[in-house]
Amino acid sequence: MSSLDQRLHRTAPALTAGAVLLALPGLYLVNPNTMHVPLCPLHTTTGLWCPLCGATRASYALLHGQWATALHDNLLFVLLLPLILIAWWRWAGRDPATDRAPLLPRPVFITVVLLAIAFAVLRNLPIGSWLAPPA
Repeated sequence: MSSLDQRLHRTAPALTAGAVLLALPGLYLVNPNTMHVPLCPLHTTTGLWCPLCGATRASYALLHGQWATALHDNLLFVLLLPLILIAWWRWAGRDPATDRAPLLPRPVFITVVLLAIAFAVLRNLPIGSWLAPPA
């Protein structure tokens, strides 16, 4: 791995965290429930809810301490936030030259993917409509 690649691998987690931290004040101020925000391409073209639909609204609710609203907007996203933070922490702390281990153990990754698929299917069925974000 070249020194440029190593530098990029070391700075990418910091740049990602910086981008998120820069976006948070805007998300705190702009209520996605009342102001237009870019819509999910899948939902726009098909009318189906993807596993991330409602995550922006859930993030807004979390920033305002509205846990019940956040869980209603996107239950899966809110429940997976600790896992997302753990994966980022591992990503930020790894040495790309020596550490080739995945950010999440394979069984955890597979479980998350299967949960996301099940969540997406269920929230688009009448029985799981309570999992869909507000329209």
